[in-house]
Amino acid sequence: MSSVELSAITTDARAEQWVLLALRGAWLALIRGGILAGSWLCLNCTAAGGDEGVSAKPSAEQVEFFESRIRPIFANECYDCHSSGAKKLKGDLRLDSRAGVLKGGESGVAIVPGKPDDSRLIKAVRYKDKDTAMPPKKRLSEAQVADLEAWVRLGAPWPEKDGAGLPATVEKKGYDWENFRAEHWAFRNVVKAEPPKVSHAAWVRNPIDQFILARLQIPKLKPAPLAEKSVLIRRAYLDLIGLPPTPGEVAAFLGDATPGAFAKVVDALLASPQYGERWGRHWMDVARYSDGLGGFLDAEALPEAWRYRDWVVAALNRDLPYDQFVRAQIAGDLISDDRDLALATGFFAVGPTYISDGGDPEATAQAHAETLADRVDTFSRAFLGLTVACARCHDHKFDPITARDYYALAGIFDNSTAGLVSIAPRDVVAAFDAAQKAIQEQEKRIKAAGTNDATKRQVPELNAELERLKKVAPPAYPKAHILSDHGNKDMSVAIRGDLRKPGEPAPRRFLQIVAGENAPHFKEGSGRRQLADAVADPANALTARVIVNRVWKHHFGQALARTPSNFGVIGEKPTHPELLDWLAATFVEDGWSLKRLHRLILLSSTWQMSSRYDADSFAKDGENRLLWRMNPRKLEVESWRDSLLAVTGELDRTLDGPPTERILESSRRTLYGKVSRNGDRFLSDEFLRLFDFPAPRSTSEQRTASTVPQQHLFMMNSPFMAARAKALAVRLECESSEDRGRIARAYQLLYSRQPAAGETALALAYLADSTSGEARSRWESYAQVLLSAHEFLQIR
Repeated sequence: MSSVELSAITTDARAEQWVLLALRGAWLALIRGGILAGSWLCLNCTAAGGDEGVSAKPSAEQVEFFESRIRPIFANECYDCHSSGAKKLKGDLRLDSRAGVLKGGESGVAIVPGKPDDSRLIKAVRYKDKDTAMPPKKRLSEAQVADLEAWVRLGAPWPEKDGAGLPATVEKKGYDWENFRAEHWAFRNVVKAEPPKVSHAAWVRNPIDQFILARLQIPKLKPAPLAEKSVLIRRAYLDLIGLPPTPGEVAAFLGDATPGAFAKVVDALLASPQYGERWGRHWMDVARYSDGLGGFLDAEALPEAWRYRDWVVAALNRDLPYDQFVRAQIAGDLISDDRDLALATGFFAVGPTYISDGGDPEATAQAHAETLADRVDTFSRAFLGLTVACARCHDHKFDPITARDYYALAGIFDNSTAGLVSIAPRDVVAAFDAAQKAIQEQEKRIKAAGTNDATKRQVPELNAELERLKKVAPPAYPKAHILSDHGNKDMSVAIRGDLRKPGEPAPRRFLQIVAGENAPHFKEGSGRRQLADAVADPANALTARVIVNRVWKHHFGQALARTPSNFGVIGEKPTHPELLDWLAATFVEDGWSLKRLHRLILLSSTWQMSSRYDADSFAKDGENRLLWRMNPRKLEVESWRDSLLAVTGELDRTLDGPPTERILESSRRTLYGKVSRNGDRFLSDEFLRLFDFPAPRSTSEQRTASTVPQQHLFMMNSPFMAARAKALAVRLECESSEDRGRIARAYQLLYSRQPAAGETALALAYLADSTSGEARSRWESYAQVLLSAHEFLQIR
């Protein structure tokens, strides 16, 4: 299926059946009858892009994007001529403040917020006109141009409190470190408070409920009633393994009246191998996992990246304590001789490694700087919830993170190299190498014999020996993309982020705000092992808080601190700070066990609440920040596709192994599809992007949830959905002999419930209408409607 078919399918033969349904009024009737849960074709609810125009107050994510991706471009490429510090301001244009950018210069306005195509700055960096092209000596990389375009499209967000044009090479003097640690919530020590006493004690199942209920009682909000058991089991399955329960599993739970019935369900799901696949995919968003092919300066494929993916899945399935999970990904190759643990450093190694094309020193330095920025940014946001990369060109504008802090961490990765390395035992490698050497020597003998009439008669015998050597040679040993040490040297602070302009030394060490101003100098090799120990130290309050917050986000749709990768000053404060700390402390006390954390959350009344709407509660807390109900939310694309294959009986549950390039033609879980860094190399990329899959160019803290026409066109007209509808129709025909039974079976398979009387009547009327095509065709159309319904792709 081509990209045209995927993104704009409107005229294939399948569409005629849908037109027929709509013309006969059956489509609207299906919506009214509840089959489509009321809002299947919500074409007006699009979320197709950024807001046009000037954003009055940029979001935390927009500020992060500006500081880590846009300001470095201006600082490195433009400030020499277009800043307050320029020796001679050129074109009367300043790019070191938002006012200067919006004012423009002699040629006019530099940018039109929201409209990159109308912005002179964007036209200049696109290098279409040599007379106006900027920078004048060398064009920006494709990725840099794309970032500038995205920034303008977003409305050119710029931090409100901005020390414009600061060229600081080291930290500003006078940081009140102790004040920062005392005043900002994320830098304080974790305090495990006593769960508060509440009046509605019967609702409380564990301490989580006490913290939630105490906050609800302040504005006199009541928690929603508990969800129905059929809703509860479906929610648990989708939350923990990303697949719906079978009708048999639902029936068994509904029939179990014992007090521990739901706990048994949770324990079984946590023991399922599908748990690691589901939660491994969440972590892979944070790890910006891909199979490489990032384009300009990062075009290499990563054919063995899947080994890191499989390591993550296996680690989560065996409940590897999170502190060990973290240490392995930072320094697994240094912690143990076990090559399996080295696979974990794929966290960094499968990220972008930029390589300049040619011998240009400036391009080489820039490429290396971008690689280091990726490593520092991914590390700090993933494990610490801090945007350290914003201190690449200057001290952080908002947080107590200095340029020296940035280069202290960058120096660690400057002494580390990503490479494709053997993960086999030494004797296996030696045997393979010896066999290959013997083959090569035999080939040389054959070549030499063939040049001499006297020895040509030996060639057949030599060829026979060559074939024997090839036959007995051991197979190629496995390799993986891992990190390894190659040096032990500190970096200097790069003035304005330019590695060719070294400033003061930046000894390798952990962040001063966490480890103190006299943080120890990392001198063991690259320093990664010492860094891993510092991050996983229970005294570091950030690590446990960050992961507990991420887990909460995936269970409730929103995190307690709603900027999961930014616990800094411009990030959102937690809605329930005492609960976050209680969870973090309990998590560490429980041996950093993620499975115990899941169990604690799922067995709470808070998680088991209904998602039912209540007008009075909504009027007081429309965003549900206080958690008076469960947040209904849309399934991620991977779980939605996997669930489609599961209910049709087609899903291949095989674990592990190399990825498939054409995931839409595969029956394996979506986790095993190839993903390119830029999201534009494989058909699976296009499909995933259509349903809000994040671009793995950088770490992703949370996904958007858009509703756009192209998604519904895919559901209506794609060969993939047509094939699933056909498979479901065949399954229903095999499992029941009459229409009423098949309808009931469909609802049990897809929605874990029985159909309402009106839903059954509506379906029977449509299926009995011979003017809507042949019986099998009507069943396939009806099946496609059910599979495309909002209820199927929602966790409620």
